[in-house]
Amino acid sequence: MEMRKLGRSDLDVSLICLGTMTWGQQNTEKEAFEQLDYAVGEGINFIDAAEMYPVPPRPETQGLTEQYLGNWLARRERRDDLVIASKVAGPGNGLTYLRNGPRLTRDHIREACETSLKRLQTDYIDLYQVHWPDRSTNFFGQLGYRHRDNEDYTPIEETLGALHELVQEGKIRHIGLSNETPWGAMKYVQLAEKHGWPRPVTIQNPYNLLNRTFEQGLAEVAHREDMGLLAYSPLAFGMLTGKYLDGKRPDNARMTLFKRFVRYQGERAEQATRAYCDLAQAHGLTPAQLALAWVNSRRFVTSNIIGATTMEQLRENIGSATVELNDEVLQALEELHREFTYPCP
Repeated sequence: MEMRKLGRSDLDVSLICLGTMTWGQQNTEKEAFEQLDYAVGEGINFIDAAEMYPVPPRPETQGLTEQYLGNWLARRERRDDLVIASKVAGPGNGLTYLRNGPRLTRDHIREACETSLKRLQTDYIDLYQVHWPDRSTNFFGQLGYRHRDNEDYTPIEETLGALHELVQEGKIRHIGLSNETPWGAMKYVQLAEKHGWPRPVTIQNPYNLLNRTFEQGLAEVAHREDMGLLAYSPLAFGMLTGKYLDGKRPDNARMTLFKRFVRYQGERAEQATRAYCDLAQAHGLTPAQLALAWVNSRRFVTSNIIGATTMEQLRENIGSATVELNDEVLQALEELHREFTYPCP
C-alpha cells in the first residue's frame, strides 16, 4: 500500500483511507470489525470517522460509528499502528439533538472532542477536522454564492483557537478542514501563521469523475499549502459503479434506501456515468476501479476515502490502489470531462 505524507506533519497515511459512515446504519458492529480487520491486513493505516456518523444522521444512531471503531481499537490493541481521524459537526443539517444544535465555538468543540475521545476509547485523535463551516457558504452540492447579511456565525479565529488549545493539551495531534472553500481554507492558514497556531494539514471535500469542482480553486491551495485532499465520495454515492443506470435501484443500496441522496442523479449524471463505464469496460477495468484509480492518480490527493457495505465492495475498492491508468485512459478521461463538464455539483 502506497503511503503519502499527511500535510507538513510527521505522519504517513495510506493512499486508501477506510471511511466509516455506514457503520451503525447499514453495517453492524460485527461487519465493521470485519471491514477493519481486512483493511488493516491490506496495509491501510488511516480510518476516518465523525461525531455525527452514521449517515443519514439520526438521534438514535448518532455516535455509533465512533463507538464501533473504539471497541475494535480496544479489542485488537492496534491504536498506535493507526492514524484515526474524526470530525466536529457544524451548525444546521437537522442536528438539533446534538448539543442543542452544534456550533464551532470553543465550548462546543471542546465538548465534541472529549465525547469523541470517550467513544473511541483513546487519549488522542490524530486528525481532528471541522466537518463543515459555521458560516453561510457553499458546500454539500450547493450552487451560486450564498451569503446572509448580519448572520450569526462563529469566527474562524475562535474555532482555530479552540483547536490550538486541544493540540497543546495533546488531545488532538493535527487539524483538518472539510467541505471548505478556497477563502475559508486560506483564512485558516492566515490565522495560523498570524498566531503561531497549527495549520490545517488536510481538506476533506467531495471529488470524483462527476464532480471535479475541487480543481477550480482548492487544488492549488492543497498543492501550495501542503493541505492535501482527502477525497470523499470518490464513487459518487456508488453512481460511478454503474449500478444505478437505467433506473435500477439495487436492494440495500444507498440511493435505494435513502431518497435524500440525489446529488449524483439526473440525466447528465447518467450520460456521463455510462460513458465512464463504457471506457472502463473497453480497457478491461471495472467502473469502480477506473473511478478510484483516477482519484488515486491526482497529485494533490493525500488519501482516497473509500466506503463499503459489503466485503466484496471493500475488496474491489481497496484493490484500486494497485491499478495504474495508462496515458491512453487518462487522455480519454479528460476528453469525456470536456464533454461532461461538472455534471454534478
